[in-house]
Amino acid sequence: MQEKILNRIKVVLAEKNKSNKWLAEQLGKNETTVSRWCTNDTQPPVGTLARIADVLNVDFRELLISTKVK
Repeated sequence: MQEKILNRIKVVLAEKNKSNKWLAEQLGKNETTVSRWCTNDTQPPVGTLARIADVLNVDFRELLISTKVK
């Protein structure tokens, strides 16, 4: 069984006081698409994830949940 890869987009948006709507506008994407990324229903392509990191001015890795077991 493959483990689902999750993102932290919703958390980082909250930390930056930004909304899904704002991110959708910055990326030229539909709000529903961004909402699905934020709820981890779907994942953005890697290239889009990199654009999200740029728009939010964070390191790409901050948008990913670590899979390394501590």
